[in-house]
Amino acid sequence: MSPKSRKPWRKNLYENADYEDNYTDPSFLQELRTNSNLQTYTFYESFLGASRLSQQISIVTTFLIVFHYLYTDAVSPQNILLKALAGTIVGYLIYAGRHLRLSHVVEDSKTALAVLVFGYIFSPLLHTLSDSISTDTIFSMTFFVLVLHLIFFDYGVSAAIVSKAISLNAAIFGAICLASRLSSSFHAFVLLEVAAAYFALGPILLAKIFSLPLLAGTIAVCLYFLLSMSMAIFWTYACILLFVNLFCPWLFVRLQRHKNNIHGPWDEAIVGDFKEDSSVSSF
Repeated sequence: MSPKSRKPWRKNLYENADYEDNYTDPSFLQELRTNSNLQTYTFYESFLGASRLSQQISIVTTFLIVFHYLYTDAVSPQNILLKALAGTIVGYLIYAGRHLRLSHVVEDSKTALAVLVFGYIFSPLLHTLSDSISTDTIFSMTFFVLVLHLIFFDYGVSAAIVSKAISLNAAIFGAICLASRLSSSFHAFVLLEVAAAYFALGPILLAKIFSLPLLAGTIAVCLYFLLSMSMAIFWTYACILLFVNLFCPWLFVRLQRHKNNIHGPWDEAIVGDFKEDSSVSSF
């Protein structure tokens, strides 16, 4: 069929029988749009976003510092447990704020007491759960599950990879692994309670009170204790934070100018809000 005798091409599949399957009209690219609804970020905004990851890295680091002091018996478990309970109570009061009610305190106290009792009962079992596994394997497993905790943690961004359940379970599993290396079941009980406060209750409080001064204070505490433990770990922690909080935001902002997304008729159709038409209603 000659091109002159063909019907004009239209964007309806059933009306284009006279055209090849891969035919496109010159008007097809008139709807091409480049970088539609593109949002650019400043270095400060990127820095704030990366600070969430730095905060969680610092929390994991403080938990490992607690394990180190329990592992080396540098601090008594009773002392750490009392400080953990005091910190939990202060955090609860900060989170509740002006909405604090006696009935809520009673119910939450019952839950906390049940967690403490059951944790103390099952701590001998958890302490001997992985006795047959070598210490090197335990430390390696702990490293990988804590990395999983950081990957799946909810940093306040809606993404498919975010999973609070996986993040929490990975952290608790890492705590159970480390608890098996401690000298007594009471040491294991204290470490597991600290893990529950850090990884189960901590994110709820941090979502409300996170700020740069809090991050700076957490980093300062970590640097202080790591300096007395190992210079290698001290510089590793410092370099990780510099990479996450300075280099990654700088690289992200720098690469924004190379963003080139195209949109057009080939995009997947999005169903919008239905508006009743007068002709449809009359029909």
